Amino acid sequence: MPDWIRGELVSRDLLDAYEARPDYQRNDYLGWIDRAKLEATRRKRLDQMLDELEHGGVYMRMAWRG
Repeated sequence: MPDWIRGELVSRDLLDAYEARPDYQRNDYLGWIDRAKLEATRRKRLDQMLDELEHGGVYMRMAWRG
């Protein structure tokens, strides 16, 4: 995991929520963020991941029960 993503997770106290997700979700999130060509897109995707982790019950804008 890139340090800048880990830093965001830690600063918002979401690292435990991230680590509680299944491996496929964690890998999907990181790959999806990393594949963005523009910094603005990476930021938008990171913000979506953080919001979904914070609220729970959502994965890639789909309902998810953990």
